[in-house]
Amino acid sequence: MTVMVTGGAGFIGSHVAEVFVKKGHDVLVVDNLSSGHRRNVPDGAQFVQLDIRQDEFARLISDVRPELICHLAAQMDVRKSVEDPVMDADINVVGTLKLAKAAADAGTGTIIFASTGGAIYGEQDIFPADERHPKRPVSPYGTAKYCAEQYLGLFERTGGAKCVFLRFANVYGPRQDPHGEAGVVAIFSRLILSGQVPTIFGDGHQTRDYVYVEDVARAHVLAFEKGVAGAVNIGTGIETDVNRLAEMIAKRCAFEQKPRYAPERPGEQRRSCIDPSLAQRIMGWIPEYSLEEGLARTVEYFRQNPDG
Repeated sequence: MTVMVTGGAGFIGSHVAEVFVKKGHDVLVVDNLSSGHRRNVPDGAQFVQLDIRQDEFARLISDVRPELICHLAAQMDVRKSVEDPVMDADINVVGTLKLAKAAADAGTGTIIFASTGGAIYGEQDIFPADERHPKRPVSPYGTAKYCAEQYLGLFERTGGAKCVFLRFANVYGPRQDPHGEAGVVAIFSRLILSGQVPTIFGDGHQTRDYVYVEDVARAHVLAFEKGVAGAVNIGTGIETDVNRLAEMIAKRCAFEQKPRYAPERPGEQRRSCIDPSLAQRIMGWIPEYSLEEGLARTVEYFRQNPDG
């Protein structure tokens, strides 16, 4: 089977491409390398450098006719979406819409879309939030992801590919960019390993649900193999605040200095935690890595690869 992975040279996408290569599928990675790296593309996968908004991308889908598209190419920084919502929508909405149209024309069977669990629900009424929770995003990023889900669903209802919306919690792990503004685990790990004091924005009591990247990659395979459709949360259902996260990483690195604090940034939620029980019921997915195990693997990766 031919599997196309957009954003497959990036953090999550490269792990997704890797699991499908290991399953013996023909994997085509498409990435514009704006944030991904050629070195992340797994051995055994083909690579094409393209932006999903280019006309050449639609022609590539027409030529390749992939049975499955795992769509992870995105602008994924909440703060950048607040600074430039038009840019965010151009990539995350218009880019996805172009992909959906090209996939429908090519007869692609399934699209697995990398959505967001935290940002799409906004400030939650219940913890953890299940897939029925009201959608009240507080950032352009969350709004764009929800809009992209709606466009994909429209194409599915009008004869396009079957769509799966994997709503991720906060994904962390090896290959995450430690130099950007998103990805607090990677940023803290790099700073602490280099002897620098990390900065926490706000009081540090804001919480997130942290899920390890290999668990997220495995969810893509299970979603396809089980024939899943619709929205599915991929998280742990466990809240961890930023103070505790920084403490755990510092302890793992034998770093004794306390973090600095700075004013909180716009567009950030106070609490976020999603319920993964539907994923367990319909596709047998549960997170295999605890936060302690995942952080140990992540810190060791950045110890060996300080630049990410």
